[in-house]
Amino acid sequence: MALALAAPQATAAETEYRRGPAPTNSSIEALRGPFAVSETSVSSLLVTGFGGGTIYYPTSTAEGTFGAVAISPGYTGTQSSISWLGPRLASQGFVVFTIDTNTTLDQPDSRADQLLAALDYLTQRSSVRTRIDNTRLGVMGHSMGGGGTLRAAEQRPSLQAAIPLTGWHTDKTWGSVRVPTLVIGADGDTIAPVSSHSEPFYTTLPSTLDKAYLELNGATHFTPNTSNTTIAKYSISWLKRFIDNDTRYEQFLCPAPRGAAIQEYRDTCPHST
Repeated sequence: MALALAAPQATAAETEYRRGPAPTNSSIEALRGPFAVSETSVSSLLVTGFGGGTIYYPTSTAEGTFGAVAISPGYTGTQSSISWLGPRLASQGFVVFTIDTNTTLDQPDSRADQLLAALDYLTQRSSVRTRIDNTRLGVMGHSMGGGGTLRAAEQRPSLQAAIPLTGWHTDKTWGSVRVPTLVIGADGDTIAPVSSHSEPFYTTLPSTLDKAYLELNGATHFTPNTSNTTIAKYSISWLKRFIDNDTRYEQFLCPAPRGAAIQEYRDTCPHST
């Protein structure tokens, strides 16, 4: 057991992608991380394939390029419903793109296409493209945006991380996903109950995949729409661990975390290094 809990030694590649100081519980629970953040709006008139959005990014380039994450809102939602994640994640050392969808009624598979279009815009055409390492990308989304996150991961296996937040999708089987995935559900979700959404999403992901299931305690379908320390803490840890290959964050994921805010946590610990 001691070996499973020991922090693995970092390889040269993992050290190369580390951004920011060594993490602590306090640093990843904080409203803001070590990086100052700027933001820029992207008009829907200037893009194709999605509805525009807001890019949040670390102001300094002293540590080199950053990984990037695109985030989709849910059904009837706009980027304002997920905007809190922008500066919170960016201040930890990521470029974050909270997007609007083409219409607020777009279904999950359309949202998948839009997340991927947003990443393509971010890395190829955006004003911050030179700040991004285009080999280190991830996707997140709420509700139908969470369903879109799973589909985007299935469609683009080169992604490094996926995090569906109280995700909704009619497809319950995700055995072809090859992207490390953190599924976040809510115990009080009546729109996408975990028994018919987040739990089967997690269990049908390959057993060989780096994956985790976090069920929030005392939470609802709309908990991801407002600032939430538990969501932020484990999303940051997952993105750092798999987009940045930063094993300093493994301690927050393995062994499985426990606490009053967590109803249930499952994981394929220890993660490969």
